[in-house]
Amino acid sequence: MSVEVLLDAGVVTRCRRRVHLDHDPTMRDAELAPPDPASEQRIADAQAHRVRIAEWLHAEQKGSWASVPPELPARERAELTRSALEEGVAFVWGATFPADRDGGRRGGINLLVRTPSGYVPVLVVRHRITDPGDGARTTVLPDVDPAHGEADPKRKVRSHPRDQLRLAHTRRLLEATGYAEDDRALGGVIGLDADVVVWHDLTAPTWPGGRSALEEYDTRFADRLAVARAAAARAEALAEPSRILECKRCPWWPVCEADLTRARDVSLVVRGEDAVELRRAGVSTVDKLAALDPADDPPIQWTGTTFDDAVALARAWLADLTVVRRVETVEVPRADVEVDVDMESFGDSGAYLWGCLLSGADIGIEPGYRAFATWDPLPTDDEARSFARFWAWLCDVRARAVAAGLTFRAYCYNALAENRWLYASVDRFAGVDGVPTRAEVRRFVESDEWVDLFRSVSEQFLCSRGKGLKVVAPVAGFSWRDPEASGEASMRWYRDAVGMDGGLPDPAQRERLLRYNEDDVRATYALRVWMSDEAAHAVPFMGEL
Repeated sequence: MSVEVLLDAGVVTRCRRRVHLDHDPTMRDAELAPPDPASEQRIADAQAHRVRIAEWLHAEQKGSWASVPPELPARERAELTRSALEEGVAFVWGATFPADRDGGRRGGINLLVRTPSGYVPVLVVRHRITDPGDGARTTVLPDVDPAHGEADPKRKVRSHPRDQLRLAHTRRLLEATGYAEDDRALGGVIGLDADVVVWHDLTAPTWPGGRSALEEYDTRFADRLAVARAAAARAEALAEPSRILECKRCPWWPVCEADLTRARDVSLVVRGEDAVELRRAGVSTVDKLAALDPADDPPIQWTGTTFDDAVALARAWLADLTVVRRVETVEVPRADVEVDVDMESFGDSGAYLWGCLLSGADIGIEPGYRAFATWDPLPTDDEARSFARFWAWLCDVRARAVAAGLTFRAYCYNALAENRWLYASVDRFAGVDGVPTRAEVRRFVESDEWVDLFRSVSEQFLCSRGKGLKVVAPVAGFSWRDPEASGEASMRWYRDAVGMDGGLPDPAQRERLLRYNEDDVRATYALRVWMSDEAAHAVPFMGEL
């Protein structure tokens, strides 16, 4: 007897092994990783965002409106959705489709909009969907009529492949019910800013290789459906475990980690397509990779690393070494006056804290940690004030150093995050007193005075367990005072610190965030001092492994 399998839109961006485990009846009693509180909070925030959008759009639309209560069982939600479509309701919120048993699909969509030839789906997400530029096809909210869409001279589409694939899934469900538009395959997305709908042509050749979103979706979905059906039938597995970035937050990671460690799988040190190709070449374990001679011809064409680095990483893993040197001599740019910088943000809402640690020569400013923060819930105009104070202080330190004939440098760990909010802050608060121009920020970011320590680590060390600051700084002897210190935990602390969930702001959580941020900048300081003074002696050179 065959087992029916129905998949939602999420499977097309999900690891194939996870799809297998989700549908393998022998894994029902497996011990899973505990839920990630940060992920759960993001889901709750997204739901609250959707509720606000629904209330606003309902109040603004003149056509008929139907809301499908989310608390009802799926079968009842599908019946209400079908009734609304049969009646030709102009707007259907919270639609749930009848199961597409032939196609193996199930699911729903936030909003369906009726057009003269059928319905188009609109997805509501809690991330930004455009960037400055041009070319995005949009309508200005509350207008959700795709017929009014026009090329936007101020916005370009921000890449979110998952959004388009979810719209493609909904398009197939609409087709199965007979209510899809006849003449085109459009889908809309409303983002965090809730100012426009971005309209995607799901048949346009906008994906690699000239494929459309629908073509990409169909290929992926057919593959995941085959994986799930094989798992449900207890047939030979079509997906084996392999470590990828998604593993970090996957509930099945304890199961896969045990399997991979037991097999000493090569993906423990080499990820992605390189690990797949190594297995095909017969190099399936860390031991086999470590035994190769980097002087020989490489067994595969590498994409994510080099042959030398892969062999050294395998040898470091076998020797239980977190880091090994790639270079004979480790170097870090240093200066007479130094500032370590760490920024704390809350999702896409803004940067609420810029922390700085001043050290080095005396320039008439007390050395040590300083925090420039706003405790108004983000997004807030008060963010401009705290950012302006941070920038003024940094510029004052630099000016005093130059006036004293001293060199100056500022350091961060992974400048992608800091640079993102440096530029975003000047763009959002342009013209506010004390906020620099974009050109001023660019001169600083592109100068030798702004040092990305993450890049220095990446260029000079191989890290067998990742290159995050929480992984690398302990090698330099640093430890965080808070045992729960992590970026994910700081999101929870921030919510309490500003009273985001309806309670009173918690001063203790504000202090916790300040302590966490101070430890981050002190970790950066400790790491670069260690790299300058001790690393060459304390860490084995890859050529010696």
